[in-house]
Order: sequence, then structure tokens, then C-alpha cells
Amino acid sequence: MANKKGNNTAGMVWEIAEPIAKDLGLQLWDVRYVKEGAQWYLRVIIDKEDGVGIDDCEKMSRALDAPLDEKEIGQNQYILEVSSPGIERELVREEHFDQFIGADVMVKMIRPIEGIGKEFKGKLKSADKQTVTITDHSYENEITINKKDTVYIKLDDFDF
Repeated sequence: MANKKGNNTAGMVWEIAEPIAKDLGLQLWDVRYVKEGAQWYLRVIIDKEDGVGIDDCEKMSRALDAPLDEKEIGQNQYILEVSSPGIERELVREEHFDQFIGADVMVKMIRPIEGIGKEFKGKLKSADKQTVTITDHSYENEITINKKDTVYIKLDDFDF
């Protein structure tokens, strides 16, 4: 997870990247500035209605180069990665949760929930800043959990 300095950097990059993404017909999904081992990564995640291709990632990456260099983003050298959120995308921002109310989700908790376990699936019923409510597929049971207690909440949209 990014530290406070990393979160501030991600916010600055968001402000730069969002208008660029819009100009390219893309939606900015997320920005992450994280350290993995000795290396810093700036991950810009983009989306669009009919799916993101390698050309979209390349255009976004090229469009970001000069503005990021000009603003001297980050105090460390970093590797810029531009990608799509992919299938089973992680829901992180409030607008992600709002967009996918009623969708199937997978949840992994930091600690197991008694009677449910550490990982479970269901339908996203509602969400606010701190919590999400998920119903099981029978719509008979629902659970409200704190977002901060999860490892992730992802769309369960991977079908064969």
C-alpha cells in the first residue's frame, strides 16, 4: 500500500491524467504510486466502454510523459505503467461502487468473519464511504462490512 507521500503523488497525477484521459476518450479508473522492493511504480489505470487496448495504453503513456516530467512527479525515479483494470477489476473509488450496484462481487477480508470466512461472493447491494452491503445470491442474507477491513472487493465477472 502506498504511504502518505505516495497517496499525495497519486492525487497529483490524477489531476494531470484525468483531463488527458478524457481527451483520448478514456476514463481514468485509478492511479497508484507504490513501492515494490527497491522500485517505485506509478500505475495509471484507464478504462473505456468498449474495452482498453494496447494502443489506448500507449497513447495515454505518451500523453503523460511531458506533463509528468514538467511537474517533477514523485521524489524518486519510478516506472510508469498504464493498463486497463481488466476483468475482476478491483472496486476502490466511490464511483466504482456506485457504478456496479447490483453486480456480482468477490470479497477478501483481512480477518475471517465468523460463519462466512475470509473470502466470499455475493451481489453489491449498497455502498457508502466506509461500508459496503453485500447480499448472497439467494437474496436472503446480507452482510455489511467496513471497506478498511477488506483486502479487496472485485467484480466477479470472469465467466468461461
